[in-house]
Parts: sequence; structure tokens; C-alpha cells
Amino acid sequence: MVERVTTLMNEPVRIRNIGIVAHIDHGKTTLSDNLLAGAGMISKELAGRQLFMDSDEEEQQRGITIDASNVSMVHTFDNEDYLINLIDTPGHVDFGGDVTRAMRAVDGAVVVVDAVEGTMPQTETVLRQALREHVRPVLFVNKVDRLINELQVDSQEMQVRLGKVIDHVNKLIKNMNPEKYKAGWRVDAAAGTVAFGSALYNWAISVPMMKKTGVSFNDVYNYCKAGDMKSLAEKCPLHEAVLDMVIHFLPNPLDAQKGRVPVIWHGDAKSEIGESMTHANPEGDLAFMVTDISVDPHAGEVATGRLFSGSFSRGMEVYTSGTAKKSRVQQVGIFMGPERLEVEKIPAGNIAAVTGLKEAIVGSTVTTLEGMTPFESIRHVSEPVVTVAVEAKHTKDLPKLIEVLRQVAKEDPTLQITLDEETGEHLMAGMGELHLEVIAHRIQRDKNVEITTSKPIVVYRETIKRKIEPTEGKSPNRHNRFYIFVEPLDLEIVSAIKAGDISMNLPELERRQKLMDLGMDKEEAKGIVGIFNSNIFIDMTKGIQYLNETMELVLDGFEEVMRAGPLTREPVANVKCVLVDAKLHEDAIHRGPAQVIPASRQAIQAGMLMADDTLLEPYQKVFVQVPQLLMGGATKELQGRRGIILNMSTEGDLAIIEARVPVAEMFGFAGEIRSATEGRAMWSTEFGGFDVVPTSIQNEIVGQIRERKGLKKELPKAADYLSM
Repeated sequence: MVERVTTLMNEPVRIRNIGIVAHIDHGKTTLSDNLLAGAGMISKELAGRQLFMDSDEEEQQRGITIDASNVSMVHTFDNEDYLINLIDTPGHVDFGGDVTRAMRAVDGAVVVVDAVEGTMPQTETVLRQALREHVRPVLFVNKVDRLINELQVDSQEMQVRLGKVIDHVNKLIKNMNPEKYKAGWRVDAAAGTVAFGSALYNWAISVPMMKKTGVSFNDVYNYCKAGDMKSLAEKCPLHEAVLDMVIHFLPNPLDAQKGRVPVIWHGDAKSEIGESMTHANPEGDLAFMVTDISVDPHAGEVATGRLFSGSFSRGMEVYTSGTAKKSRVQQVGIFMGPERLEVEKIPAGNIAAVTGLKEAIVGSTVTTLEGMTPFESIRHVSEPVVTVAVEAKHTKDLPKLIEVLRQVAKEDPTLQITLDEETGEHLMAGMGELHLEVIAHRIQRDKNVEITTSKPIVVYRETIKRKIEPTEGKSPNRHNRFYIFVEPLDLEIVSAIKAGDISMNLPELERRQKLMDLGMDKEEAKGIVGIFNSNIFIDMTKGIQYLNETMELVLDGFEEVMRAGPLTREPVANVKCVLVDAKLHEDAIHRGPAQVIPASRQAIQAGMLMADDTLLEPYQKVFVQVPQLLMGGATKELQGRRGIILNMSTEGDLAIIEARVPVAEMFGFAGEIRSATEGRAMWSTEFGGFDVVPTSIQNEIVGQIRERKGLKKELPKAADYLSM
């Protein structure tokens, strides 16, 4: 196998880099098992039950995928060998970051949908992530046997139901990316971009496969009715149907990089490195994007990612974006599930695993070209909304704990680690309760540090409600003054910043044009000097001496407030700060960091308090499926948690409820909804954005947060920040 893989690596036309994405429990890992069995890497008898790609013991105990895992295998199609680099991704909403990162490494995605459940919230999310990274989808409808044997549908209705699933996926593609939809990215059973089957019983069928084997839809129906899955799996093996579809319809690196490089890299396309990436040139300068970091107990940190240009070999010296010194590559290899195999050399267009890149983090650009424009940073769909405080059980482990937390944050960029110097707490913020539970367990198991974690706390955001007159911030020595006003930032602009369409890395003219298109005043769009999270700082002054040299320090003050707002020291969101005037001392000694930073910081803090500083709380969208008789219990449970019911529909005897509930009220939801519905509710959640905390409970929540952080009980007033 290894010899075949290493030979094929050098022929990009015969490589396919694919990811398998879906909602939780729709059968991704079971499908991966079948593909591996077809390639002869695991036994066919165990395929579908062995879950080879879930190599971590916690994944096997919980029965879900937690980490995306890579494998390379060979498939023969029309008498030619093809190399398939496959990434199996998690489906649980708490591990969505792994999906986003995997999508950067691949060119095509197999979207798996459960035939009985249809497209679910997470199906939408993963499809959106794929299309945003210009990754082409094909569809695999899984668990068709359940339609026939559990729901007892006849062959006519089976085809109608499968048709509905395909239509819905196409509708999603059309809404998310109309251009690609028109360019032929829709999935179509007749064309062959859809396969149907059962990953558990190892069979699948598609229109090209029917022509090849002569097995029709009716035959499939009859085999399933008779419970004879074995003969079906012999006639229509799953790996053949799915991998033929992948090779035939998903692009090879040469075709894919032409369209993908301009989306994920904003350098000069005509430059030598630009051309080299577009054509996946193995002889060009090295351009490698790190999408995952894992720790091998023997080799240290392993950086996995996509190689867009050049070739990796042992002993090369490379630059990592954001660091000045070079690193030396120690080993180069590919992943075969949990095993990593070393090879001599890996050319462009492949997914590589390298050791020796100490400085690299997820999202780093590794290259041999000094000063290369780095790749676009990876944008995650949801934000950390739940925090726990972590403490070492034994004082002797304290230094080790800090090191371990740094490493964990490096391996998983959706995790935010903050060391609060005032309270001495180590805070770990993640996507949800399960995410933090898994990380805490791994710290104890893999890093051998015993820890205790607090109860989960919700991460709020601070924002303002209205525009105010400029406030004056004076420096401690009274020689420098800044006049700044704050106002809420337009939500359309906030969305554009979050989606990565507007950033300080964009050329100024392009950024100004985009902001004006979103309705910002031309002068303001011209004056933007800083963007931090979803807040912006604008300089509207004219011809003030020395301001250019001090602007860096003014922005430091701005960022300090945006990290921790005046009301509760929580991160600030959606605020626009505008500097309208400044008076600066002519002597540089009198306008150093100790003078300028507090002055700009206090003007913004006082301004925010005058502009009705208020809290935003994170929400989750909750989707509940429950028998109609028990619907009352479920709606009561949601409404009792300050939930808003958005939509209710019925399908057969099932009621489907869609609601929006504050994350703060979701703790312990799993147990309560089970008891309210006799254990018959199926539910899933996805990130639902932020919303203003109701006025009636705001003061209570602010008080709790201030008490927890050891701040004064009294609420701050603007006068506290304005030096008289």
C-alpha cells in the first residue's frame, strides 16, 4: 500500500483530497470504515463496527468523533489507480472547529445525510463551511434500509422521500452560493453526484453503478425487504459506488487550486509564488497551510496541513508566518488513521504531516519564501460561549498546568485560554459543555495533570445602545487630551467583519469601497485605523501634529477596553469609537505609553457607560423532535428557560419544534427534557448568535459577574473614569 501511495503522490491528476461531513450520528465514521475496508486496510467483516478512524479511547466510549482524522488510500477506477486523502470529521456542534479546519485542507466533500432524519441543522452548517472554502460537495444518502424496514414505506414513496432530501440539499447550496450552483455544483442523482446506501451494511447504489451492475431501485427495495443485505453488499459494494463518484466528480488538486487559491490567499496572483500555487508546482517555493496540530509522544508536535506549492523533504529550512527565525523539518509523512508513515518527499497537492515546526500554530503559513503573504486565517462559525475555571489539584503541578493549557490551546484553536492575573484563575472557554468536558478529561489522561474544574460559566459580551457626545480623556500628567465618541456599529458591518470580508489586511481602497457599499460614510470609511473583534476605531482628526507616532498607543488603549469592558470586564462587541480631536505634548517624553494608553482607554470607558453600556448573552438554536402527544412537555421546558419558540411543524406523528434559548439557561437541559418527554425527545443545538439581556435581570447578572471577578459591588459610573 505504502509503495502505491508514494508513487501516486507525484501525479496530482490522480489525487483526490476529500472530507466526509454531516450532522452527528448520520454515519460518517461508519462510511469511512467501509472505504478503508474496500482499499484493503481493515477487514471487511469488521467494517462499520470497528470505527477505525475513532482511534481515541474517549471517542470509542462516547461513540462520537471528536477529532478530525486523516488517512490515505488507493482506489482503482477504470483500471487506473487513484490516491485518495480522506479526512473524517466530527458532527457534534461543539467540535465544529475541526470541520472548518479540515475544509481548508481538502478540495471535495462527501456530505452524508440520514435518509430518515433528512437534512439537520448541522448538515447546513457543515455545507456552509465547505462552500465558503470553495470545496465541492457530492451527496451520500445513508441508512436507506431504515426507510424500508423501520418506516415500512413502499418503493414509490422511498423514491419520493429520497428526492426530497436531494432537493433540500440543492436548495441549501443555491441559497449559500448561487454562483457555484449555476456553475454546476448542484447534486443530481441522474448525473451521478448522489449515491444511496447503508454504511452499516456496506452497500451503496448510484445511477452509474446501476448501469454497471444492472441492479435497479426495485431490486434494492426487494433485497432490503427480504433482509438480505449481504448479497446486496456483494453486488454493489459501498466503497466502489462512493469512491467512483469521488474520482469522477470531485476535482483533482490541479483543477481545484485554480479556483481555491484566490479565495484563501490574497497575495499577487501574477507573482511567482501565486502562479506556483495555482498550478500546484512541485518545483516551486514551498507554500503549506497548517490545519491541525497533534502531539506524538515520541516525535513531539506534528503539524498536518495542505501543501499548495513546492515539495517537503527532511532537513529543509522553512519560515513560519509571524515568526522571524527558521525551523528545520525533521520528519515528513502521511497519516493512515492513527499511524503516521514516514516518506522521503511529499509534492504539492497532497495532505502532509510534518514534525519540527515548533513555531507553527493552526492557520500558520509555512514557506521557503521570505516575506510571503500568508494565507487567509481560518474563520470559525461559532464563538466560545461557555467557560470553566481550571485549577491544579496539587500545587506542584501548577507550572506544568500552565504549559499544558498553552499546548491544548495550540492543538485546538476554538478553545480560548485566559490567565486572569488579578484573580489568579486559569479560564478555559469553549463551544459548549461537552467540548470543555472532553478537553478536561484529556488534560488528566494524556498530560497526567490532575485538575478540578468549576461549574460552567457563560461568556457574555458588552455593547452600547446609543450614540453620545465626545468625552475627554486626559493623560495622568494632564499634557495630552483625546476627544472620542462611541456609537453602536451597524450590524451589517459587524457581519462582514465576522465573515472576514473586511479586515485590516485588505488593501485600503478595497476596504473603503466595501464599507461604503454597506452604508458607511466615505470620510469614516477612509479613517479606519483599527479593527478588533467586531469593534472598529476611526480617526477623523485633521492635521494634528505627532498623532501618527502616538496612534499605535491610542489603539493599545482601545484594544484594552475591547478585551474587557467597563461594566463587567467581559469582551466588547459591535462598538464604533471615533477620535474627533486630540491635544498632544510636543516633547516625546511626555507622550509615552504610560500617558497615552490610560487617556484613550478612559475616554472610551466613560463614553461606553454614558451610552447605556449593556450586556449581550449567547443564544443557542434548539431543534427538538418529539411525539405529538408529548409536545406540551417539551414546549413548557423550553419556555421555562426563557426560550422563544420560532417554529413548529409536524411530520407524521412527530412534532418538530425550533426555538432560541439563552446558553445560560441550557445547563442540565439534557436530563430535564428527557424527564419531560418520557425520554422520547431527540434534540440538537447550534450556535444562535448574541442578543441583549432583558432589562429586568440585567443588574442581577452584572452583580453576579462583578462578584465572581472580585470587582466592587457598586456599578461603575462615567465619572469614575474621567479625571477632574
